[in-house]
Amino acid sequence: MDIQDLADRLRLMYSNAPKGEQTTYIRLFGIKYADEIAGLPLVELIERAGLKRSYDTEVRKGVRLAKYVELKEWVKREC
Repeated sequence: MDIQDLADRLRLMYSNAPKGEQTTYIRLFGIKYADEIAGLPLVELIERAGLKRSYDTEVRKGVRLAKYVELKEWVKREC
């Protein structure tokens, strides 16, 4: 998966997040795609997704959490 594919998925997760849960879904993105994100320029990924640059911090939080948490089945399917 390339950076544009990831940006498209991030934009979709953000836009489909329930009201008030957008930041949570950005972190879920980081957890779900941690392996694919490794080594990519996060600021560029965020900008391609059309989000504020400051959200790179939230993606990083998700990536760090990925080694400690397991996503529930509905997140794997729907996000």
